[in-house]
Amino acid sequence: MNNKFMQKFIEIAGRIGAQRHLVAIRDGFVAIMPLIIIGSLGILINNFPPFGSFNLVDLLNGVFGDGNWQKVGGSIWNGTFAVLGLLIAFSIAYNLAKSYEIDGLSAGLISAAAYIMLVPETPDWGLNFAWLGAQGLFVAIILALVLTELFRLLIRSKMTIKMPEGVPDGVARSFTALIPASIILIIVGLFQAFISFFAEISIFEMIFNAIQEPLQGLGNTLPAAIVVSFLNHLLWFFGLHGTNIIGSVIEPVYLPLIEQNLNLFQSGMSAFDVPNIVTKPFLDSFVFMGGSGTTIALLLAIFIVIRHEKNHPYREVAKLSAPAGLFNINEPVIFGLPIVLNPVMLLPFILIPVTLTVTSYVALATGIVPKTVAILPWTTPPILSGYLVTGGSWRGIALQVFNLTLAVLMYIPFVMAGVRALKQRMEG
Repeated sequence: MNNKFMQKFIEIAGRIGAQRHLVAIRDGFVAIMPLIIIGSLGILINNFPPFGSFNLVDLLNGVFGDGNWQKVGGSIWNGTFAVLGLLIAFSIAYNLAKSYEIDGLSAGLISAAAYIMLVPETPDWGLNFAWLGAQGLFVAIILALVLTELFRLLIRSKMTIKMPEGVPDGVARSFTALIPASIILIIVGLFQAFISFFAEISIFEMIFNAIQEPLQGLGNTLPAAIVVSFLNHLLWFFGLHGTNIIGSVIEPVYLPLIEQNLNLFQSGMSAFDVPNIVTKPFLDSFVFMGGSGTTIALLLAIFIVIRHEKNHPYREVAKLSAPAGLFNINEPVIFGLPIVLNPVMLLPFILIPVTLTVTSYVALATGIVPKTVAILPWTTPPILSGYLVTGGSWRGIALQVFNLTLAVLMYIPFVMAGVRALKQRMEG
């Protein structure tokens, strides 16, 4: 019965993880992640904390002129986070179209054009940056999925202009997309006119108020963070990439939260006072240290427990996994120890991250540690990441050290049990 249940769970989770539209959303966010990280670092550069008497920002303002250095980070922000919705509209449409083996570039451009058509205008006929960024993410996602499906139907229905042989491929593709693009953009234009006539607010405000804002409020709670942590590790235990499977769901919720923190931090607010506790950097830096399962603590526990047996299988796996684990890459230990489908490791692998989620939430909620105000590459090692995501606070490092110590202590009994079980199997 247990085997059947496990097999059914793996099958259902695998189907969800491979669902075409969820994969397109996940890959769309992954594709623009470098821009998100660069935009975050631009704000961190503008507000880089001083080291004693040395102040990098004052030094650079002295070189470039007072206030000019801040324009560097501001310009980076404008080209990344400030147009996040527009980038996602293109990226998701591109990835979804490629999964159907149709022209991804045309689908992405159509989605981006339609997104701009729907963005509210400012009084001087400009585009409202408030909705070009993370506040427009859900509109971008819905638009990209719906319009790409419509583009696919129009392409497959042969409502296209077919160019003769010998025409360059790029030209042929652009003419193939001409009629479908015209139909789609006309439909979007009519929809915009309909909304403008019958509603006092834009489609962005409608979706933000009805979907995005409630989800962000729910996501910024301890129960939601616990659920995310639990599901991520439960999926990993069964050999499924939990981070990728739930990524398409949590990214649209958590990115606007960290963007709000970033904006307020940029405006001069302290990292202690920004509003949002649970963000993607919160999980990456204080919970998923060494990767899912806080496996860098598992490696330390193995080295502590198995000090004298230099060639012990656990120790060998730990030695091979440690260099990658420092940069949060933990597949070697997850599949090499293994953790996957290992009943000895099920409880600590799930319980420890959930415990660290609680300790981290309490530390930030009570003001002991500043909240997260930066997004870093997910390969940033612990200690450095704790310092940077909290806006340059030693308290971020202290929380990471506390969490790692707690995780090591929790892993040690299970490592000892695993060593005994392995010894019994080898002797038997």
